[in-house]
Amino acid sequence: MIKVFIDGGAGTTGLQIVERMKKRSDVELITLDEAHRKDASARKEAIHAADAVFLCLPDDAAREAVKLAEGAKAVVIDASTAHRTAEGWAYGFPELSASHRAAVASSKRIANPGCYASGFISLVYPLIAHQIAGKDYPFTCHAVSGYTGAGKKGIAQYEAADRDRSLDSPRLYALTLKHKHLPEMQKVCSLSHPPIFNPYICDFPCGMTVHVPLYRSLLKRRLSVGELEEVFKEHYAGAKFVKVEREESGYLAANTLEGTNLLQVFVSGNDEQILLSARLDNLGKGASGAAVQNMNIALGLDEGLSL
Repeated sequence: MIKVFIDGGAGTTGLQIVERMKKRSDVELITLDEAHRKDASARKEAIHAADAVFLCLPDDAAREAVKLAEGAKAVVIDASTAHRTAEGWAYGFPELSASHRAAVASSKRIANPGCYASGFISLVYPLIAHQIAGKDYPFTCHAVSGYTGAGKKGIAQYEAADRDRSLDSPRLYALTLKHKHLPEMQKVCSLSHPPIFNPYICDFPCGMTVHVPLYRSLLKRRLSVGELEEVFKEHYAGAKFVKVEREESGYLAANTLEGTNLLQVFVSGNDEQILLSARLDNLGKGASGAAVQNMNIALGLDEGLSL
């Protein structure tokens, strides 16, 4: 029996992981009552009793939890931003390369990717790895997400009966062009500078699309839409949860993968401009699903268990 402790299990991501764990017969959840949920000694005891620990906490609290985990046998999977660019932590996107998968399989410290970052990196990492785009390419990224990505406070705001009418419209944020996912976008893709990133939060619960437009004339290898699609198919060949697809309707909805751990990649455009798109569930492959997948790999299990 695998013993699992979710530190921060009352948050959006934590609750999703709890639900996934409850469906499994091979997992025993270690839980703390409300009185001890924030007690350091009780949390430390739970961490050291577990085989796998999920940190669904704010960044500073996640760093404190890692200190509590010193000397523990558990695989620690951090869903916060705290360790995504930290040395000694595996970046938990196993489909990116054989070395990423090997790192997840062998590490006791795994940083779960951000939701927007998962979409961007799924599109840009292959461009750099296959020398299609230079590391200094002027990448831009546009994305829309369901409101569950805003956490409990944001969910309550969107689901309130008397909410502000501005929430009926897509809302652009990160107007300073700063966002907590940018450091991992840049580092994992080995870019010389971060992309310009324009994220929108929208009036639907779950789902996300992330888009990276390209000028074909600025690429190191000026591949056509069809040729670039083949590169992505080869790169993600055999991946269980990343698929290269085509959207024949002319529209790309953001909410069609709710409840799944799938990430779909689309290559479209024309002879001069190419549009790369990724679609995923911001709470699935963008959060709880990816975390459970990483746990499965780290413990030597079928990566698709409970996904």
